[in-house]
Amino acid sequence: MIHSMTGFGAGKASAGGGEVSIEIRSVNHKYAEVKTRLPAELAPLEAELAKRIKERLQRGAIEVSIRRSSTGRSVLMPRVDIELAREYVAALAELGRQLSLERNLGLAELAQVEGVVSLETRPIDLEAARQALSSAVDQALESLVAMREREGAALAEDMLARLAVVRARAARIGELAPQSVEQYRARLEQRIAELSRGIQIDPQRLAQEVALFADRVDIAEELTRLASHLDQFERLVQGSGPTGRRMDFVVQELNREVNTIGSKSQSAEVAQLVVELKAEIERIREQVQNVE
Repeated sequence: MIHSMTGFGAGKASAGGGEVSIEIRSVNHKYAEVKTRLPAELAPLEAELAKRIKERLQRGAIEVSIRRSSTGRSVLMPRVDIELAREYVAALAELGRQLSLERNLGLAELAQVEGVVSLETRPIDLEAARQALSSAVDQALESLVAMREREGAALAEDMLARLAVVRARAARIGELAPQSVEQYRARLEQRIAELSRGIQIDPQRLAQEVALFADRVDIAEELTRLASHLDQFERLVQGSGPTGRRMDFVVQELNREVNTIGSKSQSAEVAQLVVELKAEIERIREQVQNVE
């Protein structure tokens, strides 16, 4: 069954005293576009992560958010620049001698001097983080794909119902089409009778005019192609795998045939049915934009 492009999934896994959590959101997009937000220490895994996601999701704008937290010690650690501290002490000692100041620089004061003590991210075991991220991604993707499947089933149900309406309207147009020719014949005979004032009408000439009209308004080919496109679209809805782009193309062809039928219409009832057909096809087209 078809899949929607809208979904959400989350997952988490432990790695070397820490925890990796991930959230994946996807919405409609013409292609597969993955945007990731992850901690700097996990940046080496970004390309691998995007590739893994694209293997499961063929289309959609996909946002991936990753957080890493510690289950024990902090993910941050202090770093002391000993050489900088020595230079500060030496410089301040020289300043004291030059200005005859006796106060000594204490440890607490030295620690507050800019650059002597700073915080940095604690080194991580990248391989352990890769395994944890892989597990978390699998969880998130399973949840997201399940949601996209449920959404896809709802889309399929709606589109199949609308296809049935389109088929019914097209069948009614097929029934009305021959009546247009007969109605034209009757109007033509009446008009000629009014203008000729009793002069005999040439049956052959009348038949020729009616035949020309019938050729101009003939929609048999359009109805046949319309039925073929509807069958193809139904197979795509009931099929599997990414079909959104092909469905979009078939919808364009449905619109093309209906527009041609409308341009040939000589009946108010057929014209109304064409309007209803176009409205249903437009609703189908809107739903197709959600299909992977």
